[in-house]
Amino acid sequence: MDMLRITDLHKRFGDKEVLCGLNLTVPEHSIYGFIGKNGAGKTTTMKTILGLLKADSGEIIVNGEKVVYGQTSTNQYIGYLPDVPEFYPFMTAPEYLRFCGEITGMKKAECDTRLKELLELVGLDDENHRIKGFSRGMKQRLGIAQALLNRPKLLICDEPTSALDPVGRKEILDILLTAREQTTVLFSTHILSDVERICTDVAFLNNGVVEIQGKLSDIKTKYRSEKYLLETENDADMRKLIQAFPPMKQIGRNQLTFCESVLSAFDVLRFVSNQHIALLKFERVEPTLESLFMEVTQK
Repeated sequence: MDMLRITDLHKRFGDKEVLCGLNLTVPEHSIYGFIGKNGAGKTTTMKTILGLLKADSGEIIVNGEKVVYGQTSTNQYIGYLPDVPEFYPFMTAPEYLRFCGEITGMKKAECDTRLKELLELVGLDDENHRIKGFSRGMKQRLGIAQALLNRPKLLICDEPTSALDPVGRKEILDILLTAREQTTVLFSTHILSDVERICTDVAFLNNGVVEIQGKLSDIKTKYRSEKYLLETENDADMRKLIQAFPPMKQIGRNQLTFCESVLSAFDVLRFVSNQHIALLKFERVEPTLESLFMEVTQK
């Protein structure tokens, strides 16, 4: 089942069209990386999903129900973490979550049980200080706990790791990975290493449309390179290979690359075996998200 489906979404601000027929499908219980440059329209898309912005045209379906601007009943299925979450600084983390539970109608016993689970999940169960003394990473973790309080079917996080140090980023990603057991996670980012670390599915947003989307493993297979990289143990063997196969290009110390459309990998390996050349490395160059992202955004 698809937890979120967006069809032909358009949104214009003045003379600038930010979303130009965006299509997006997010499977249930996936961790979905929504990738795009700053200003690509990621936040606009998320605010439109939440019914905070009115689309010019198109359709958004959350958990089988259509999103209608001004009548945000679909938000009962959604937990949301903005890029810069705001809190009441005089409260403690348990007090804030208890307050959120009260205004959403949770029963006290249920809320107390749930907030204990969530504070343990985000690593704030032993934190008794007021929120005004929290670091940026601690506030992000509390924001995730708040977003998960009502057991949403879809957790939306807008750039959750962009302003954090490496330790803080790892902590947030680990929490999102664990949260997948309870919900579907959609998070926007331009930090590609975060996506490769935890995402099952991805979408590349560029110029208001999704250029590539699907399972991360399928995308890497589809765009697999025909390029090979090999590394010899010494210079003499490297020169021997270049002499035998002129299309090979040197890209580093004792490192060569070639394309399978020009040279057969089997012919190269046969020559290596016959000449008793010692190889340290021989591998197909796998596509990286960075290379795909650069290809998409430079069109």
